[in-house]
Amino acid sequence: MNTKNSKTKLLWLIPLVLGTIYIIRREQQTPYNSIEGLIFGTVYHVTYQYDGDLKPEIEKAFKTFDGSLSTFNDTSVISKINQNKEVVPDSFFLNVYNRSMEISKETDGAFDITVAPLVNAWGFGFKKNQQVDSLTIDSLLQITGYEKISLAQGKIIKKDARIMLDCSAIAKGYASDVIAGVLQRHGVKNFMVEIGGEIVARGHNPEKAAWRIGVNKPVDDSLSMNQELQTILQLTDVGMATSGNYRNFYYKEGKKYAHTINPKTGYPVQHNLLSTTVVAKDCMTADALATAFMVMGLEKAEAFANAHPEIEAYFIYSDEKGNFQNYFTKGMKKYIAEKQ
Repeated sequence: MNTKNSKTKLLWLIPLVLGTIYIIRREQQTPYNSIEGLIFGTVYHVTYQYDGDLKPEIEKAFKTFDGSLSTFNDTSVISKINQNKEVVPDSFFLNVYNRSMEISKETDGAFDITVAPLVNAWGFGFKKNQQVDSLTIDSLLQITGYEKISLAQGKIIKKDARIMLDCSAIAKGYASDVIAGVLQRHGVKNFMVEIGGEIVARGHNPEKAAWRIGVNKPVDDSLSMNQELQTILQLTDVGMATSGNYRNFYYKEGKKYAHTINPKTGYPVQHNLLSTTVVAKDCMTADALATAFMVMGLEKAEAFANAHPEIEAYFIYSDEKGNFQNYFTKGMKKYIAEKQ
């Protein structure tokens, strides 16, 4: 009786084992595809393991996203809101809006999507800059502040019609999450999505290892020519974003003006924190917090990161002698590659 049961179990296990072997071999034989292009004024790269071409699906998602959150598209949802035109926000916009409001509250306003008029005034936004002086800044601060907008019955309500939104500090991160969702709906398990430095990594790379992502040294480089790395991270099943003031900046009368604007003061930030890299469960969160940390400065950013174990952070700052130094949370250590 026992012998008969053993044979029955063995016969039942054979197809299971063969099926497992087939799945493993099929995964090993499935090629990795790499595509790239331009979107949101930056470059995107997507590498994924799939027996087929998903570029049409990816580009379709980008087009839908552009029609929702691009401030450079006059017919997008966010542009119509900024123009005070009648529009019903779509799910992309609502997801970004709701998460933005949460992060604004968590960071005490260091992250704020109503900063658009200030960003434009300083020449980093979707409109041409104007002559900036203290009176201009004081005036624009009157229409800045996340508490001055709300969502009611599916529509954005502004306390002042001049308020404008700019989600660029969170949108690329969310776009990476969206493209990751496209891939996952097609059953893709191993992929890396990167849009302007905002990354979602899942599974493993073609070498069957975690995805290796470089963090650039924060050297002034408006043309993005410098590729010298500060460190290399090994990531899987997370989102990552980096923010810094070493790419998007200009000099005027000998003074450097960088694109990170403090929503409370109205001026570009001036402190020794040069670059922030955040790892989180999703790229949208990582993107927004990386910007918030650049606004906060090193001390407050460190305190926030250490108080939130659900995220990890890597900060590059300059010391009193102007040398690069770094600080990272305890949990970030597991992501730092041993072999740089």
